[in-house]
Amino acid sequence: MVFFALVYVVEGIGQTGGLIAQPLNYFLKQTYEWTPVQVTAYLTVLNLPWIIKPVYGIVSDFLPLFGYRRKTYLVLANAAAAVAYCWVTQITAPSELVFVLLLTAYGMAISSTVCGAVLVENGQKFGVSDAFVNQQWLWFNVAAMASAFIGGQLVERLSSPGTALHAAAGIIAIAPLAAVFAAWFLIREPASRINLPEMKKTFGSLLATLTMRELWVIALFLFFYYLNPGFGTPLYYHMTDKLNFSQEYIGILGSINSAGWIIGALLYRRFLKRITAKALLNLSILFGTLATAAFLLLSGEASAAMINFFSGLAGMIAFVATLTLAADYCPQRSEGFAFAALMSITNFSAALSDNLGSFLYEHLFHRQLQPPILVSAAFTAFAFAFVPLLQLGDKQPGEPAPQARAGE
Repeated sequence: MVFFALVYVVEGIGQTGGLIAQPLNYFLKQTYEWTPVQVTAYLTVLNLPWIIKPVYGIVSDFLPLFGYRRKTYLVLANAAAAVAYCWVTQITAPSELVFVLLLTAYGMAISSTVCGAVLVENGQKFGVSDAFVNQQWLWFNVAAMASAFIGGQLVERLSSPGTALHAAAGIIAIAPLAAVFAAWFLIREPASRINLPEMKKTFGSLLATLTMRELWVIALFLFFYYLNPGFGTPLYYHMTDKLNFSQEYIGILGSINSAGWIIGALLYRRFLKRITAKALLNLSILFGTLATAAFLLLSGEASAAMINFFSGLAGMIAFVATLTLAADYCPQRSEGFAFAALMSITNFSAALSDNLGSFLYEHLFHRQLQPPILVSAAFTAFAFAFVPLLQLGDKQPGEPAPQARAGE
């Protein structure tokens, strides 16, 4: 639990949606006068490392590095991210920035993938996948809350957009050292080496993963669950240009949203832990639809604070529901690949949604925020139709699915 907390604090700070997000958005908007579509397309490139996560999972499952399948990869990935963020402090050209930020994204994505494999291995062993997912995203959002606040302060108080961007990168560069420590000292992993019999067993589990009907159904569900035209970048432009929110207050709203995630994690631990996986998914879809539609009421700072808090709470419940579902069905011996593949589907779907949302906002709805909100809410509600296909019955969150034993 301490390991997951430390690694996901680093993820909350170091991902390109973390501390650097608002300074980077503001830098591109003010310095280069980019539109929402341009900014979203630019940031989409940074999703590539997250979409190809199964590659890291296969490598980690099959090829021990310096005697370990997990901890060595975690150490090297976080060290690389720290070096790349130090590099960001020295550059401003968008073409150079996107290259170096890609390196940071690769480091964070590899770390997240290997951490996911550790989650599945231990979650199925102890029957507590939901507790591990909850722990990860609780601490991710503790870090994200601080990151949003600090990012807004940097943009508001430093002399130029470029200075704020470089200051954010300098702060982030320190964070991955905590994950290096966590990986090396907190992961109890037996030494491994490459041998033919073990590789055959792992390959058999990989084939089982590709032929499991349940995993294909879950993959389809996750794709449509997260395929709701996003309005994150249009919302930033709307708050900046039409509602005239200060950059400091936009950063505070990010912190309020993360606070909602934290409260959602605590509510799950207290009230939702014993409900069935099916009920949890339906509840997450209901809350997600209502939270998205609530943005129709956005009119000022007070309403923005309340809506962002509820949106964060709903987001946390959605993540616990969907990530636990994915973890419970991953076959043993190919945990890294299977979990990463399912997470890559959500990342691809989310990236596609963000670009679709920005395109609709810019070209179809003429920079009116209400229509994309309605479209997004409708897409979220449509996910109700896919829940019966999962055939979950009375399964509890965190309870390993029998099919996951196929790799034994």
